[in-house]
Amino acid sequence: MAKITFDGVEVEVPDGTTILNAARQIGGSIVPPAMCYYTPLKGSGGKCRACLVRVAAGSAKDPRPMPKLVASCVTPVQDGMIVENTTSEQVLNVRKGIVEMLLINHPLDCPVCDQAGECDLQNFAFEHGVSTTRYQEERRTFEKIDIGPLIQLHMTRCILCYRCVYTANQITDNRVHGVLGRGDAAEIGTYIENIIDNDFSGNVIDVCPVGALTDKTFRFKSRVWFTKPVNAHRDCPKCSGNVVLWYKGKEVLRTTARKDQYGEVKEWICNECRFEKKDTSDWTIEGPAHIERSSVISANHYELPVLNQSVVADLPESTQRELAQNPPLKLGS
Repeated sequence: MAKITFDGVEVEVPDGTTILNAARQIGGSIVPPAMCYYTPLKGSGGKCRACLVRVAAGSAKDPRPMPKLVASCVTPVQDGMIVENTTSEQVLNVRKGIVEMLLINHPLDCPVCDQAGECDLQNFAFEHGVSTTRYQEERRTFEKIDIGPLIQLHMTRCILCYRCVYTANQITDNRVHGVLGRGDAAEIGTYIENIIDNDFSGNVIDVCPVGALTDKTFRFKSRVWFTKPVNAHRDCPKCSGNVVLWYKGKEVLRTTARKDQYGEVKEWICNECRFEKKDTSDWTIEGPAHIERSSVISANHYELPVLNQSVVADLPESTQRELAQNPPLKLGS
């Protein structure tokens, strides 16, 4: 076990844990952002540099600071390490530069992008970016590529995080897409114009942090904040069958895998669950999906608040009886 101090908070984690995952054990606003790292995907991380932190002391044995900022998603902890994130002015300034770099070639088409409202780049730019840009040159563009009837590829929005490539490598057979070209000409594409059509290909939509890969069956149907996310499940022979159904009225507009608080998929789902089962009768409804209050989607959400047991104990007996008869969706410990 290794003890590290992260933004003044001490935490003990197993040896080999990365700085980012150590910060996630603390939680809250001190956790560095991540645009390319994805816990379920081996080899991810170290590409977007969004999670850079300052190591003020390398370890108890060698307390010297590291000479440069390090990517917290691929840097393992050392016992006695002291890490600065939100407390470091240098980190915050560099992070503004990273946002500016990511937005250099990214099109400002949020009003027509299906990812708007749940886009990691939007959140990253809002929290760490600046309101102006110094870039005046023409933005990079790519020719449109058809990769099949289910997934829409907008390469101009891609930030080359490689998540979709790792997903296809690790959970599907016979990957047909990858990064083609080098440098400024690098792009996501399919080999010899193949289409992506395996049973779990739709998961590349969920892992994409921007609007580069979107669901064609949901294309331009609704803004995501006008829909209501509901947890549901079905007996599926291919996957777990645990999904989120996005309703508008009584219609299911799309189906996605469930994600944790860091936007990472908990269980991969198959294309049958994602694209073919769009009727409520196909599913067992569990209840409203949890949405963070910081998300714009929460403005139209209807999830009841979490009630703590100690708070319930202080309520009048009549109120406690009413809660027992009509319990809330969640009851905290």
